[in-house]
Amino acid sequence: MSDRDAVRLAATWDGPPDAPVLVLGNSLGTTGEVWAPQVPVLAHHFRVLRYEHRGHGGSPAPPGAYRIADLGADVLGLLDAAGVARAAYCGISLGGMVGMWLAAHAPERITALGLCCTSAYLPPERLWLDRAASVRADGMGAIAEAVVARWFTPAFTGRKPAVVAGFTGTLRTVTPEGYAGCCEAIAAMDLRPVLRSVSAPTLVVAGADDPATPPWHGAVISRGIRGARLRVIRGGAHLANVSHAAEVTTALLGHLTATVGL
Repeated sequence: MSDRDAVRLAATWDGPPDAPVLVLGNSLGTTGEVWAPQVPVLAHHFRVLRYEHRGHGGSPAPPGAYRIADLGADVLGLLDAAGVARAAYCGISLGGMVGMWLAAHAPERITALGLCCTSAYLPPERLWLDRAASVRADGMGAIAEAVVARWFTPAFTGRKPAVVAGFTGTLRTVTPEGYAGCCEAIAAMDLRPVLRSVSAPTLVVAGADDPATPPWHGAVISRGIRGARLRVIRGGAHLANVSHAAEVTTALLGHLTATVGL
């Protein structure tokens, strides 16, 4: 557990109030809306909780560098405030990193784990520190176009320019300090040593054409977590759950319903 005070995160609930809880963690630079393609299906089976990382979607952004432990402590604080003792968790990119930390450091709280387009270790450190410095100095516009270009393949961008434009607009709304702090959390992160302590049944989903976290990052995670399975989405980039929504939804729902026992 982090020794810093947890931040009270913004969050949205969907689904039946008496259903098992499923937490969805967003990627760096997006909001809980990144999971919009999955929520209508998942909320038929789960009480879905979409939270927002620090500086994203209305969550506060305290100054200074964060650590993955800080972001994980925020989620535990949110669950505690809601009276939720145990939950399934799915996270994409940064959300997946937080999910791995939670499953390793609070295993009694996590019943099942879905990890999408993420990594347990994502060097070089300098890239993340430089990006943090860039947005602190020049705002989110300094990096928006280049970052979103890595989230979707050129083919998807050509077919769905409005979708891509929407994500670019959302990225511009993220608080620079919150974004920078999350970049510094990724820079300092190495979850590889704790993967063996994850006991929650785990599905890893990777995009075959993801330039940010290529499939070999997913393979490292699936080899590190006992019993984990890896699913590679052909044609998927970093937000494969958006571009290949039906395929990712089916994979996550099958994994979650089987492991949670629905």
